[in-house]
Amino acid sequence: MENQEVKHQRRVRYKGTHPRNYHEKYKELNPEKYGDTVAKVIRKGSTPAGMHISICVKEILDFFDIQPGQKGLDATLGYGGHTLEMLKRLKGEGHIFGLDVDPIESAKTKERLEKQGYGPDMLTVKLLNFANIDQVGAEEGPFDFVLADLGVSSMQIDNPDRGFSYKIDGPLDLRLNPQKGMTAAERLKACDTEELAGMMMENADEPYAQEIASAVISEIRRGNPMDTTRQLREVIEKTLAFIPEKERKEAVKKSCQRSFQALRIDVNSEFEVLYQFLEKLPDVLKDGGKAAILTFHSGEDRLVKKSFKQLYKQGVYREISKDVIRPSAEECNRNSRARSTKMRWAIK
Repeated sequence: MENQEVKHQRRVRYKGTHPRNYHEKYKELNPEKYGDTVAKVIRKGSTPAGMHISICVKEILDFFDIQPGQKGLDATLGYGGHTLEMLKRLKGEGHIFGLDVDPIESAKTKERLEKQGYGPDMLTVKLLNFANIDQVGAEEGPFDFVLADLGVSSMQIDNPDRGFSYKIDGPLDLRLNPQKGMTAAERLKACDTEELAGMMMENADEPYAQEIASAVISEIRRGNPMDTTRQLREVIEKTLAFIPEKERKEAVKKSCQRSFQALRIDVNSEFEVLYQFLEKLPDVLKDGGKAAILTFHSGEDRLVKKSFKQLYKQGVYREISKDVIRPSAEECNRNSRARSTKMRWAIK
């Protein structure tokens, strides 16, 4: 048998400074090697693929006023941007514990931070839902400061394999931990019209909840699958065809955002998880310990505001933020994903 010549396969050409296809963005996905490309993408106001730009870092650090030797908890580790800046403030003395339910991204973050000199002597990463802070509090607490950033990380949103974005086709998954629980596609199959409409109204204030829910459930019952992000987006587009053309594009975009948000919140039980976290939060803080929470939609912010106010009235917290803190205009221009952010804080 003659030896067959193996043709050399060239890597996909890097299309411009910011290719559209996630898997073609190999420079952005390798920031250690292609730092210049990553810097260009950030300067344009975009988030490089596979990365997450932390929000309200200055405001959080100013509030925490971290001192060497303190012990902190990042209840939502994500890409580790906040954790990295907090670790720097410890100046080699103290410890931070980071929690995350995403086994894929938390492992990458742990490795990334270790390479920057923050190994197990300074940082402990636990694969744990932040609803269970009482567990880490009992083992490692109490803490001088606790941070919770409730936003979904950009590296999850941008990766089509995770199914978080309506903009790119991928499996309709939406689970923060892709190894546990029902996918969004499976959840839709288990819903009826009334339940789905209620979910969309409660979790995202969707004005066309009834129309979209009716269309989605009708499609599924007719045997048409709703297994991909594209399929759900197309149903929403068809459903809103009655909106005047000049308003339709923006209306479809917002309804897609809200529908995906509503499903994500349901699939990950985000309100239930947040409620448990807020209930347990004071018990893991030292006297004088500080907590800061970043929220990204009104439902989350209402829960945080209500919890902080109630516990302040009961004397559990000695001080809470009177007003919501927002990112600066400069930060919002630099990172469009910061625009919906609200920060609230409490001191025990």
